[in-house]
Amino acid sequence: MRLRQRLPDTLPMTAVASGGVTTLVGVTSSVAIVFQAARTVGASPAQISSWILALGVGIGVTSITFSLRYRAPVVMAWSTPGAAMLATSARDAPLSEAVGAFLIASVLTVLVGVTGWFERAVNLIPAPIASALLAGILLRFGIDLFTAMRAHLWLILAMLVSYLLCKRLLPRYAVLIALATGALLTVVQGSFQPDTVRLALATPVFVWPSWSPATTISLAIPLFVITMTSQNLPGVVTLRAHGYRTPVSPILSWSGLANSVLAPFGCFGINLAAITAALCMGPDAHEDPAQRYRAGIVSGVLYLVLGIFGATLGSLIAALPGALITAIAGIGLLDTIGGSLATATAEPATRNAALIAFLVTASGVSILGIASVFWGLITGLSAHSILGRPAPSTPAAGQTADQPNER
Repeated sequence: MRLRQRLPDTLPMTAVASGGVTTLVGVTSSVAIVFQAARTVGASPAQISSWILALGVGIGVTSITFSLRYRAPVVMAWSTPGAAMLATSARDAPLSEAVGAFLIASVLTVLVGVTGWFERAVNLIPAPIASALLAGILLRFGIDLFTAMRAHLWLILAMLVSYLLCKRLLPRYAVLIALATGALLTVVQGSFQPDTVRLALATPVFVWPSWSPATTISLAIPLFVITMTSQNLPGVVTLRAHGYRTPVSPILSWSGLANSVLAPFGCFGINLAAITAALCMGPDAHEDPAQRYRAGIVSGVLYLVLGIFGATLGSLIAALPGALITAIAGIGLLDTIGGSLATATAEPATRNAALIAFLVTASGVSILGIASVFWGLITGLSAHSILGRPAPSTPAAGQTADQPNER
């Protein structure tokens, strides 16, 4: 009885909902790319299952460990841009050489973390620029929420209306109720296909790595660069924009080390999450920013479970309508997008530089294979330097873009 009374305080439903949505969106939005990447390098169905197991264990253990250690929602993810790169650029690479590339990229990540140069560089980013980058990263998800209405008007409209009503009456459970509304309508409309889901456990399959100059240049180095610029950089920006001064270097070092251990089983890239991590950092996760780390722990636990049942994951994804995932991602990020834009444009002195950073990032432009968030950072900092205006310092720990620190 006493345990039941303490459980809501230890693990509130808002944290469970935010952590669950984070994992759901993170997995369903990109797992098909991971499957395609594995097939491209010749992985068998058993080896693909092993990839999901290794990624789930790596993400789950690091998310739980970092969130507990730093009392911040440090959410990890697999490198979706890295998987996309493998799916398109690794057609001629044997599986063993692809695994060798995973190892090289993870070792480079460890070295970057140990030297500390990445964290020192990130700490120089002014708060308005960081918030603008985050808003630019997340804007597509807000737009997709409404563009998806073209084909799924009633589903998304019902979810949005239930969210808005609960935002006024039960704000802590607004996202959870929106998700429940969408799930109920999906079942009623017959869009969910439970017959296609099969239950099976994943088994680790070890692949002995090999190396060649060609795969090192064409796979390992690009995988490292893309993961750092497209995943870890926006991941740190997301933490900073929400006021969490979590040390970056140890996270890079330990995540790179975990990746090295799991690479022979198919773990191609573990990194900081950005878009999905924001779902754990807003007020929907917990009204107190210092308690939002619990949502990160929930996400980590669910990644562990999904990894163990990796063979089931593909069939489950196929049974869910994509519109449901699109809608809940956009709804869950509304507060974060609004708060980031407010912080980015709050000071007239830095507004133009922040606006440039936001627009370049939101444009999705890719130059030399490097994602738009990197170019948004470069152009925003350049504009800030040219204008020569001082920017406010990054918010203190616990102060978020959507909720000022009142303590």
